[in-house]
Amino acid sequence: MPWTLISTRNETTPIARGGWLDALRFIVAFLIILHHFQAAGPVPLAEAVHPVFERGGFLLTNFFLIDSGYVLMRVYGAAVGGGRMSHGDFVLKRVLRVVPAHLILGLSLVALVLLSASVGIAPRNPEWFRWDQLPAQLLLVQSYGVYGGLGWNAPTWSISALIGCYLCFPWILRGLTRLGPWSALALGIGGYLVANQLCWSLLAYPVYQMPMGYGFIRALPLFVLGMSLAWFAQSVWIHPRFAGWVGVAAFCGLVAAQAFGKTALVSLAMISLIILAAGAVPVRRPSRLVETAALVSFSMFISNEVVRIAWFGVVNAANTRFALSEPVQWVLWGCGVLAAVAFAFAFHFAVDDRIQSRVRAWLKRRRGGRRSAPVEAGPVISLEG
Repeated sequence: MPWTLISTRNETTPIARGGWLDALRFIVAFLIILHHFQAAGPVPLAEAVHPVFERGGFLLTNFFLIDSGYVLMRVYGAAVGGGRMSHGDFVLKRVLRVVPAHLILGLSLVALVLLSASVGIAPRNPEWFRWDQLPAQLLLVQSYGVYGGLGWNAPTWSISALIGCYLCFPWILRGLTRLGPWSALALGIGGYLVANQLCWSLLAYPVYQMPMGYGFIRALPLFVLGMSLAWFAQSVWIHPRFAGWVGVAAFCGLVAAQAFGKTALVSLAMISLIILAAGAVPVRRPSRLVETAALVSFSMFISNEVVRIAWFGVVNAANTRFALSEPVQWVLWGCGVLAAVAFAFAFHFAVDDRIQSRVRAWLKRRRGGRRSAPVEAGPVISLEG
């Protein structure tokens, strides 16, 4: 019977580490690396294997943004909505999660470009390293119509856009929690469709192809959709086995949809179902390996472009000098992908995790100095950590 599979009378599945949400987080981060590296091989993967390796970047970004709204709603929604964590504390915590790593890698890339120039090695695509594009990117304002942000560590536009979503989070939370779960879900879906139609009508772009300079407009409807999915998941119990089959069917539907082209709206629906299903499956035996891989995913996301630039700068120079055979170039390409993953693990444990430990300690002392300290929310498992 349908009401035995979905019910508002049962306790919903709590969010937890070491399960499918964490696994998806790592998988998406790895696919983002493949997307960014695909054109650096002897033949682009989009030509040699399937066009999804090139066009799939928008799918992965959609997943990232929806997942961020979903997880932050489930982890921080009760604390922020109940007044146990202030708006300012929430935004500060999220900003401090992403900014230190961003600045370290952004400035490292600047140092790499300057060092290369000092030894006479010019970038293969100098237009991606224009100095007038750098300030907006380092300040993470490139997604709000501010000039700059192209090139360099370009994927950080989504981090820039998410900071705006963090600022909006408490007001979106207040609106969603006044609605029932089905109404909130309808609002999230309808809001995205309206935003998409407005972008088409006014700017001649679908919302998922908004220029980087207006990335916030692209990110916010997806972030709200993720929050609406989370509010639905917190209010409506879904039978775990049914959720598992829905997740598998949605994945198959996503693969099938991509066989016919972008099919953006269908693919977005499948991604939403995958996230909803993953959150509804209980984590009965948490995997420490999956949890660790998920924790590294933010470093994978924010560092892979820097690794790609450095690695293929050397590979391209070697190919120019020694005329490497195609098989050797493919081996070096594969080693580059592995190097991106290895660097992310090293960066996480040696740099990012240590910085975040100090940030958490500082935030704890800051809260302790107040007369009424907000309760700390649980660990966050969204892509940005």
